[in-house]
Amino acid sequence: MKINDEEKTAKNQDQVEGRNSVIELLKSGKDINKLYVQKGERHGSIIEIINLAKRNKVVYTELEKNKLDQMSVTKRHQGVIAIVPPFEYSSVEEILNLAKERNEKPFIIILDGIEDEHNLGSIIRTAECCGCHGVIIPKRRSALVNSTTNKTSAGAVQYMKIARVSNLTETIKQLKEQDIWVYGTDMEAKTFYNEVKYDSGVAIVIGSEGFGISKLVKENCDFLIKIPMVGKINSLNASVSAGIVMYEVTNQKKGL
Repeated sequence: MKINDEEKTAKNQDQVEGRNSVIELLKSGKDINKLYVQKGERHGSIIEIINLAKRNKVVYTELEKNKLDQMSVTKRHQGVIAIVPPFEYSSVEEILNLAKERNEKPFIIILDGIEDEHNLGSIIRTAECCGCHGVIIPKRRSALVNSTTNKTSAGAVQYMKIARVSNLTETIKQLKEQDIWVYGTDMEAKTFYNEVKYDSGVAIVIGSEGFGISKLVKENCDFLIKIPMVGKINSLNASVSAGIVMYEVTNQKKGL
């Protein structure tokens, strides 16, 4: 079946939805192919979006709400959708270089089997707030950065370096060669997350809620850590677990 030019173009584009996400996109200075604003909507942060668009010389088009509803992937566009080039992933080397530029020891999050876009977006949002230098995800068995991830992250994906790698185990070995200690979160671990001193380069591995960290990845971690559980439910949402550990690392690094 022949694919027309419009369909080809759509395949090479992504979209960012929601007011906070679009504001951060405009502030980041990244390319925007098209910007759509709900017709007649001139309240709150929509005014800021229009002003930023004018300042950045981004042309916007007004559309009726039903048209935006049809376009929306998240179904929560909040009156604004930006059409953008596909998300550009970083390399692990770029993540390490960012730490060097900041004169900081690397602080990296590795996600093993996080397949839900909302969890991925939430983790990226917390990672950005905690000053992480990057997030590493595998090319298989992982959610990708898309409109849902972008919205859930509140636009944090515009500032976070995210690398996709073919082999997490090999990547972990390479990080360890760079004097980065790798800590895997595991319910069966003997050590609590707040009993560890995170005083060198740190990589935190977060596994999926259903299966945790894969066997090979777990075997290549330097330490396994866990979060204490005192309730009847013995597991946390992956993004919550990631946030708890990330803030412990941040508190120690900042001396809080």
